[in-house]
Formats: sequence, C-alpha cells, structure tokens
Amino acid sequence: MPDAPALTLVPTPIGNLEDITLRAIRVLGEADLVLAEDTRVSGRLLQHLGLKKPLLSYHLHNEHQQVPRLLERLEKGEKMALVSDAGTPGISDPGFLLVRECLARGLAVECLPGPTALVPALLKSGFGAERFTFEGFLPVKKGRQTRLLELVPEPRTMIFYESPHRLVKTLGQLAEVLGAQRPASVSRELTKLFEETVTGTLASLAADFGARAAIKGEIVLVVAGNPTPPARPGKASRYARGEEDEVDDSLGNEANNPNEFGPDDFESDEFGED
Repeated sequence: MPDAPALTLVPTPIGNLEDITLRAIRVLGEADLVLAEDTRVSGRLLQHLGLKKPLLSYHLHNEHQQVPRLLERLEKGEKMALVSDAGTPGISDPGFLLVRECLARGLAVECLPGPTALVPALLKSGFGAERFTFEGFLPVKKGRQTRLLELVPEPRTMIFYESPHRLVKTLGQLAEVLGAQRPASVSRELTKLFEETVTGTLASLAADFGARAAIKGEIVLVVAGNPTPPARPGKASRYARGEEDEVDDSLGNEANNPNEFGPDDFESDEFGED
C-alpha cells in the first residue's frame, strides 16, 4: 500500500461551487494546513464547506521562500493540501516547485482529479480533441513573437489562457501570424452565470471582442491546428506513394513534452493569475 501523501494538490471550482468533489472536501478537512494562493479566496471556500483550517499564503511571489520551511514541516509529519484560487494547482499556478522538492526528498505527493478550465473550453470549441497542446499564457514581452512563429506549423488544437485586457491584442497577433481565417473560439466565465463561448475565425473574434466596451472574466482561447503543416523531412515522398498508415516513429519524442496531451493521458486530470 502506498504511503499516505504528505502533500495533496486539491482542485477547486473555477466558478460554480457545486463542482467541488466529495474527495476534495474530505482531504481539505483532514489536512493540518491548507496552502492557498490567496487566503481570502480559499477562506471563503472553506467557510462555504463548513471547514475551519489554518491557511498559509503560497503564491508565485513567495514560493521560493516558503518551500524550505514547508519541506521541514512536511518531513516532521504534517499533512498539507495545496489549492489555487480556482482550478488545479500547478497549471498556470504555483505548485510545481513544491511538488518537485517533495519528490526529491521522498515525500509522497497526491493530485486529485477535478476542475480545470482548459478541458471544457476545448470540448465546447468543437475542434479536434484527439490531440492538443496546452500553451498556457503566452510570453507578455520577451519571446512572444518567437513563440507565435513556432506555433505556425502546429497541427494540433492549441489552448491558451489569456487575461481580458490582452485578449484583443492576442487575437490580432494570432490572426497575423496563423492566418486571419484560422478557426478559433473564446470561452470566458466558464461555469459561472454569464458563461460565454464565441466561435469564429481569429479575425472575426478580434473584431467582436474589440468592439466591446469591456471584457470580463478569465479567458480560455482555443485555436484550430494547421490543417496543412509542413511535411517532415524525408516523409513527403513516402506519403506520395500512399503509405499513410505507416507508423512514424519520430512522433514518439512528443511524449516528452509535459504540456502536450493525448487521449491516453486522461485515464486517471485555472486558473491562474497572470
């Protein structure tokens, strides 16, 4: 039987509080300490669940200072639950650093399945979900144009998180680089009262949201992959002979990218501040 986890990553609702799982409630109730991205937000959730637990702030700006102290406490036997403001910790939210250091010290880590914004947005887009790549937030300044150009040949559906005040700019840049007529969808306020998903082309979405007086809510942008990506070196002639069913072993390296998912990844699962 595996060791009881010292640290458990607990997904929390991205909007609708009914999306909390029974297991998540139990784990939060059993934890000695809840690590929270914003203690005010998580405090309200615990209050809604009728739980009284000590909370400790753990976010992008203090995680490097907090990790050594937390490891010391975890090694003494404390059980901790890590939550973000919404969604699954570690996906465009703090969590990776603490998980990595726990594993390096032999401390057991568990991650519960639960809410995340990228999957509902992907499925509501109507684009191919058999293979997709999660890009998270694009670089704000340095490296942004380089990253956009790298996405031009990407054949898989692409998923991005974006802030409301940068959405129109991002749509315009994607239209310029990937093509104005590339199919895309914008989902915002997922699971909330004013949930909305708009599907169109990158150009039409840029015009739609650019004409709005204000854009509110967390944004998930889904873009269809390139339907005619450049042929891989040495493969074009083989395909021309009609040997489409031959296995391309070179694709196996893609499994090494932790941000890329296929259907097999869902046998066992933000939202983040930017």
